[in-house]
Amino acid sequence: MSTLTTQQKSQIDKLWTEFWTGGITNPLTVIEQISFLMFARLLDVMETTAERRAARTRKPFNGRFEGKNDPRRWANFRQEKGDRMLKVVRDQVFPHFRDLDGGTTFAESMKDAQLMIQKPSLLVEAVNMIDALPITDGDAKGDLYEYLLSKLTTAGINGQFRTPRHVIRFMVELLEPKPTEVIGDPACGTAGFLVGVMEYLLKTYTSEEGKLVGDDGATVYSGDLLEPYRRHIQDEMFHGFDFDATMLRIASMNLMLHGVDDPAIHYQDTLSNSFPERFAAQASEGFDVILANPPFKGSLDAGDVHPSLTRTVKTKKTELLFLALVLRMLVLGGRSATIVPDGVLFGSSKAHKSLRRHLVQDNQLEAVISLPSGVFKPYAGVSTAILVFTKGGTTDKVFFYDVQADGFSLDDKRNPVKENDLPDALKRWRKRKKGRYEDRTKKHFMVPVKEIEEVGFDLSINRYKEVVYEAVEYEAPKVIIRKLRALEKEIAEDLAELEGML
Repeated sequence: MSTLTTQQKSQIDKLWTEFWTGGITNPLTVIEQISFLMFARLLDVMETTAERRAARTRKPFNGRFEGKNDPRRWANFRQEKGDRMLKVVRDQVFPHFRDLDGGTTFAESMKDAQLMIQKPSLLVEAVNMIDALPITDGDAKGDLYEYLLSKLTTAGINGQFRTPRHVIRFMVELLEPKPTEVIGDPACGTAGFLVGVMEYLLKTYTSEEGKLVGDDGATVYSGDLLEPYRRHIQDEMFHGFDFDATMLRIASMNLMLHGVDDPAIHYQDTLSNSFPERFAAQASEGFDVILANPPFKGSLDAGDVHPSLTRTVKTKKTELLFLALVLRMLVLGGRSATIVPDGVLFGSSKAHKSLRRHLVQDNQLEAVISLPSGVFKPYAGVSTAILVFTKGGTTDKVFFYDVQADGFSLDDKRNPVKENDLPDALKRWRKRKKGRYEDRTKKHFMVPVKEIEEVGFDLSINRYKEVVYEAVEYEAPKVIIRKLRALEKEIAEDLAELEGML
């Protein structure tokens, strides 16, 4: 449930329009610039919190600023007049971003960052509006980012589009990641899946005493039971790759705003030859968990695709190559939930069949969860499914679930609705080893691997689902005609009565 009020959404809409009329019309650039300013404000908030803690505990701390009067702090530059504010933000705040001790990853993503706002009045307007937004509250901050990202209403040229937060949450809960594991996303975009894992860990590893009450009365999860794993979470746990520099900056800030100080977010085409050369440890058997919604289309330099992938599946289709990549990146026993277009499930090409055979026979395919076609609107109406699998092992039975509703209308508006199969799908998934799940007229059932092999490794749910047709009885044609004649007579009499009144 969004914690943003209608008024706050209206403020963001107004800010968006201000950018547009100010000459910044690329939605990604707008989000990036707003993100930079949000980050500037949060740096000041975090510094103030640390200063108060230091005063209370009388322990020194390494600040990110040079005292309370540092002109680079939000509280100071937001009070400046337009021309002066623009000069400070452009010449001092942005260089400061690049010099932060956030580790090499943040420096890498920020090295080309620049202030695109040229009009002092636009910067003043943006700073004032961001100052009024609830970005210090964890949930509201996430909702704010989600609302900003919802402005990206078209898929990018490489076929990427945002995965809704509730679908991310569902996929994370399917895999139940642990704080000792290493998590990756080979096409991370704005890092939605990695943020989803962090939110899941905070909620799962908070004791009753660690649950706090936020200003709005909502529960805030402190993640106090994560303390033994803090170093791993901050330095080693999260890895994301993308070859869109703007996405990377947003991803880095998104994770930092969600409590991961130095996520490993890197500029990299993970299908290419350079991936194993630059990131050998991550490119092969580097991850316990991979969550992904890889591009379904887009430009692909076939000559630059790493041969280890084309050996697994000889194709130029990115959705097939990414599945082969995910399998290569997982450790033995590592698991993944990956979104694929429906064509992967039943495509008849040699490459499609070869990959499905590899998934089923050389690994453990655990679930095929079909999603309704409107889940990714307004970006695309493509039908998709979530494949859940473990690297290695053997496939015995595959859990199928036909999600027909996800809690939102399946049109471009995506308004909340009561119908939602996702909670039931998660519940059935967790009970799959205890239940029989043999009735194929239901939304969920298990299919033995032998049956899947017999139909050429077809993984579409309709191949196995049984549809029950209800017999509908109609009245005899003569009866229907008699009723129509009576109705016709009644209409004629009414018309005659009306005519007599004229």
